[in-house]
Amino acid sequence: MRIGPYPIEPRVVLAPMAGVTDKPFRVLCKRLGAGLAVSEMTHSDPKLWHTRKSRLRMDHSGEPEPISVQIAGTEPEQLANAARHNVEQGAQIIDINMGCPAKKVCNAWAGSALMRNEALVGRILDAVVRAVEVPVTLKIRTGWARAHRNGLAIARIAEAAGIQALAVHGRTREDLYQGEAEYALIAEIKSELRIPVLANGDITGPEKAAAVLRETGADAVMIDRAAQGRPWIFREIAHFLATGQRLPEPGLSEVRDILLGHLDALYAFYGEEQGLRIARKHLGWYAKDVEGGDSFRALVNAATTAEAQTALARDWFAAREAGLTLDRAA
Repeated sequence: MRIGPYPIEPRVVLAPMAGVTDKPFRVLCKRLGAGLAVSEMTHSDPKLWHTRKSRLRMDHSGEPEPISVQIAGTEPEQLANAARHNVEQGAQIIDINMGCPAKKVCNAWAGSALMRNEALVGRILDAVVRAVEVPVTLKIRTGWARAHRNGLAIARIAEAAGIQALAVHGRTREDLYQGEAEYALIAEIKSELRIPVLANGDITGPEKAAAVLRETGADAVMIDRAAQGRPWIFREIAHFLATGQRLPEPGLSEVRDILLGHLDALYAFYGEEQGLRIARKHLGWYAKDVEGGDSFRALVNAATTAEAQTALARDWFAAREAGLTLDRAA
């Protein structure tokens, strides 16, 4: 699979997720096997580009290529300018958000709300594709509502506008993240297009990824929530797709090293105070479904410094390896 000049190998991609796919997480997922990692969305309004949050979201120094940046908004020319600005900041692929179902995004008629206005979708895509020399991709849902599954119509508009890859989440905006993802419309979209199509939604492991690729004929899978606390899912899926065999689960010591490295990257990127806060949600995801996870989460969340948070995490793993429990700070 290629997006413009860039080979995407393996064909397992980290989906853009607001508040999750920051640079530390993207770099980690790429190191653990993601063929591409898309940034959390950046706003198209230039008044917001110089806030600390936006500056951090546009920081791609040292990030493995290709660098894919998602932009969000509603005005064609504003989105075109945002694309140019992000390319100047290092973006090598521009992704347009028409898939986010969040109220605060859709209430501004951005994200998946744009799918209600196919003429505006066309104007946005034309403007952004004309604005930059790099490949432009698009992320959508199957439709605005269950009664209005117009994903195929949007996909045709996208291909005609010069979009070079399309990611489709197998739910409508109305579904949010409820129920099970449907793949039939993704398969229909893939059968009608010549550009690469990425299937997204409820892909939780290697077997499911292989099944979704078979069912949809898609060129790649896009992983979202299943990567939270399990960034090694990318190498697991890639290995299964290549060999038909499952990799063994990472051992306790490897999980410890991945987690501690992630913490260090968060502190370095955000600074101690913000990094400490952001680390808490990631620690909670790492602890999910792990024996003793509740005690681990309570322990590390009580830390008030990066040094203490790291030490508590390291001590918890050491206790686990020794067959002991560590349920309170020393």
